[in-house]
Amino acid sequence: MEALLYSFLAGSSTALGAVLLFFIRQPGDKTLASLLGFAGGIMLGISVFELLPEAVAFGSMATAILGFLLGTVMMYGLDRVLPHSHLSGSDDLVVENPEKMGTQKTPLRRTGYLILFGIGMHNLPEGLAIGAGLEASPEVGILIAVAIGLHNIPEGLAMAGPLKAGGLPMGKVFLFTLLAGLMTPLGTGIGLLVLQISPAMVGGSMAFAAGAMIYIVNDELIPQANGMHSHLANISLTIGLLLAFALL
Repeated sequence: MEALLYSFLAGSSTALGAVLLFFIRQPGDKTLASLLGFAGGIMLGISVFELLPEAVAFGSMATAILGFLLGTVMMYGLDRVLPHSHLSGSDDLVVENPEKMGTQKTPLRRTGYLILFGIGMHNLPEGLAIGAGLEASPEVGILIAVAIGLHNIPEGLAMAGPLKAGGLPMGKVFLFTLLAGLMTPLGTGIGLLVLQISPAMVGGSMAFAAGAMIYIVNDELIPQANGMHSHLANISLTIGLLLAFALL
């Protein structure tokens, strides 16, 4: 139950991104770079200092390596198949795999729906990471949830932008971004079922979560943060990494 609560709070932060877009002012590049860099540092630290060693302890070196590779391969596969987007600056939206949705011929609202679906599917392994982290220790699970929550705020902005530009009412944009975020607790629920099978599965799941998170950090968080403000991104990443090291 505790894992699902943390996962729900982390996932629902996508809706916070939509709220920022509608009611406040979209955060500037420096703020976003710091937030993404900090989240990336925490996720790297948790993966290297806690999840991978725990994966070997629960299972074996072989299951840890296999789980890690499966995590990275799954995220790569999702990137190749699903359309999704990210912010490259406070006013810029970059859509990856635009050919999957015919950006030139498709209304912005349809583009927004497809981006929402892509990000929702990306949130599933993030939920698994929270469940695997809590299996290692409560501190690890909380840190992963915080890092994913910070990461989801810009994702919410990236989703809400096309939907808003496509004329979707504010209430529906909020609801849809929240729905995409709720794929995170769904992933946690699936992960909790898997973790009941055997200690080897627990170890493999921890390594899987580490692989998925490191892929996300390297493929999305670090490039985005550096594109907005490289110095603040690196400082924040270092702080997040050291914080994870100190707390674990």
